[in-house]
Amino acid sequence: MNNGFYYNTKIGVIGIVENGEAITNIYFGKIIPNNIKIIETELLKMAAMQIAEYFQNERISFELPLHTEGTKFQEQVWNELKKIPYGSTWTYKELAENINNSKACRAVGNANNKNPIPIIIPCHRVIGSTGKLVGYAGGLDIKKKLLGIEKINEI
Repeated sequence: MNNGFYYNTKIGVIGIVENGEAITNIYFGKIIPNNIKIIETELLKMAAMQIAEYFQNERISFELPLHTEGTKFQEQVWNELKKIPYGSTWTYKELAENINNSKACRAVGNANNKNPIPIIIPCHRVIGSTGKLVGYAGGLDIKKKLLGIEKINEI
């Protein structure tokens, strides 16, 4: 049984979902799917606390069990996203090169857009080749706020 709960944050309401063992999703706004039981568990409390610490500049990495389900390519991209250091950005091209697929910039962008655990898996740290903010499932305003928390001034 998957459980989820909503939390008010610096960037608005987020929904966090877990499967009893690991965090599986973060949703922006009140859009947790109907098949998820809305109940606050210890794991969800821990995730919310770590996210709150991140927003207060008291945490630069997360210590949570994560579980993602995607294609082999998506999983490869999501695992590579975890390697982008706090306070840094990579371009879609750099991300593609880091997975040894330099021509897959667009596919990397699509996988990035499908990241089920934004913030914790830091897809907000990926920017366009010109240094501009492009594409973010939560909206560019949220992406800008997340980068601002990390004091990334490249944007």
